Amino acid sequence: MKFLLLLLILNCFTIERITPQQRSKNMRAIRSTNTKAEVLLARSLWHLGYRYRKNNRTVFDKPDLTFKKHKIAIFVDSEFFHGKDWENEKDRVKTNTEFWQKKIERNIKRDIEVNNYLESQIWKVLRFWSLEIKKISRIVSLKYNPKLFRDKPKKYKR
Repeated sequence: MKFLLLLLILNCFTIERITPQQRSKNMRAIRSTNTKAEVLLARSLWHLGYRYRKNNRTVFDKPDLTFKKHKIAIFVDSEFFHGKDWENEKDRVKTNTEFWQKKIERNIKRDIEVNNYLESQIWKVLRFWSLEIKKISRIVSLKYNPKLFRDKPKKYKR
């Protein structure tokens, strides 16, 4: 009985499931450019015949994709680092909360500043969440090639 009570007490506290070294390794592996969603969008646009520049340093804040001739800047933002639905999600961060809340809130403010600056320079700014791109890509692929997304592989008779 005492053992069960001890387990209940311990489960009330957030326990880190991985070591600090593993957490550090995981965080270092997060990419800032050429993310899966960014590459997916870029390839789709390229196959449709649109030509762009990636991470163009001549444009303020190096958008993920730019169409300089048409003054279009495209950003692919991750939901966590750019604060999608931040007011509801900020309590989800359990470790190092002060750091992460400051960082993500600053990212949100910087995104607004970048949008305002580029729009003042007559640029059209498009921002996409990475999961939106993945969902849209899956829907388009399913429409044009439904065999890619079968639930079970088709069995062939010999």
